[in-house]
Amino acid sequence: MLGWWFRIPLWQRVVAALILGISAGLWWGPGAEQIKWIGDFFIRSIKMLVVPLIFFSLVSGVAAIGDVKKLGKIGGRALLLFVVTGQIAVWLGLLLGTVFKPGLGIDTSKVVMGETPAPTVTSWTDMILSIIPQSPVQTMADVNVLPLIVFALLIGIGILMAKEEGEPVAKIFDSGSVIMQKVTMIVMELTPFGVFALMAWVSGSFGTDALLSLAQVVGLNYLGCLLIIFVMYSAMIKFLAKLPVIDFFRGIVDAMAVSYSTASSNATLPVTMRCTQRNLGVSKSVSSFVVSLGATINMNGTAMYLGLATLFGAQLFGVDLSWGDYFMISITATLGAIGAAGIPGAGLIMMALVFGSVGVPLETIAFIAGIDRIMDMMRTTTNVSGDAAVAVTVAAMTGEIDIEEMKSADDV
Repeated sequence: MLGWWFRIPLWQRVVAALILGISAGLWWGPGAEQIKWIGDFFIRSIKMLVVPLIFFSLVSGVAAIGDVKKLGKIGGRALLLFVVTGQIAVWLGLLLGTVFKPGLGIDTSKVVMGETPAPTVTSWTDMILSIIPQSPVQTMADVNVLPLIVFALLIGIGILMAKEEGEPVAKIFDSGSVIMQKVTMIVMELTPFGVFALMAWVSGSFGTDALLSLAQVVGLNYLGCLLIIFVMYSAMIKFLAKLPVIDFFRGIVDAMAVSYSTASSNATLPVTMRCTQRNLGVSKSVSSFVVSLGATINMNGTAMYLGLATLFGAQLFGVDLSWGDYFMISITATLGAIGAAGIPGAGLIMMALVFGSVGVPLETIAFIAGIDRIMDMMRTTTNVSGDAAVAVTVAAMTGEIDIEEMKSADDV
């Protein structure tokens, strides 16, 4: 009976819910707050997934490297590019948020505020010490992002060092990661209902001012992603890989199209591998390793988005951020992007972690949830393009690329 509903792609259902929610809110007015509980239910479901999704995804991603030695010649270069480009991306998001200030001009006095984690004012030594969890269980209970990520990374490294003896544990975390992705997909099925309720509440309670600010966030998200793809990635291909930029983009057009339509790095993974191997001439070993790892931890579009969204929330609720807070955002957004699963809506889940690190109210998620899917499609295209760019760059540096095949490929 409900088969017709699930036959409609999720992104189409979300867009329809967005339009209907805005229309219902403008018609209903402040009375739309009566259905806000549906959106709150959706947001609470997202928060439920944060700790297990990050923990299993990170451990599984590190263990997927297969051997500590691979972190040398190929893995070291790939990881360095992932981290550096991730930092550039998040600072780009912070720059766009600081310059254009999309969160100003909205009266949020009607918002019923929940408990917001207060940012802790500490010295740099205390900050370093705070990333080491005294109790991993307490860290998970408190949803303390940095210690959680450090603990997950150490577990992953320990699995690699254990080699054959660590394989059974690695399979457990691989299974856990897959299970959490499936659970996330179940929760994401609630998205149309949550989006409808939240957008009805936002448009009914705050009027067109809120809608204009959200439209500005969407525009800045697309601007940031386009800058990452056509400036940062182009620079990597031209100056690091020393290869033709046009040939690179011609070779990954299939992957870009699939990623935009599915909003899933994992779903696009087979297409990305085919493009890097057949169209761009990257060796199978480098492509399989770098692209698979990148689909798990290389999320530049998500990192940029988390930085932008945090600034939006801070401006929305009048939270003053210091340079220390900006630095904390750059770390947590990069690590949060690494921990984000390559499935639709993962960036929305990581948002709670970044917000909590600098005291931005989690109610910001209620504003952004309605437009997240529209932005997620562009972010995923950015992430997938980055996987291919890093694979080509690393392959060029290590002599694992057939340049003639890249230049002559016409199967796009």
